[in-house]
Amino acid sequence: MATRRIVSQEKSLLEKDDRIGSSPAAGEKSNISPAVPASVILKLLAFTLAMIVVPIGSYFVTVDNLFQGNSTYAGGLAAIMANAVLIGYIVVAMMEDQGEQEGLKDTKKDR
Repeated sequence: MATRRIVSQEKSLLEKDDRIGSSPAAGEKSNISPAVPASVILKLLAFTLAMIVVPIGSYFVTVDNLFQGNSTYAGGLAAIMANAVLIGYIVVAMMEDQGEQEGLKDTKKDR
């Protein structure tokens, strides 16, 4: 037995998208601003640089000066310094997020 194909009068999604101006916002200018603010990118770059420089710098400064050649203690301090930079980044990110949430609450109160 042959099956019968049902022909629909509706257009598919691809056919609907072929028309220019089919969406309500087609006449509006598109938003090309970056999704992430520049201040966030700068903070991320600063903490990335700190994540590289602080542990390596602390290792080489303390291996001979503070720990008299004991690289185990100097490596341990470098690991602690890397964790300190990471915790600092988390704290800064949380403070920034709380500031944004307070700003949203203020704008809702103003309405």
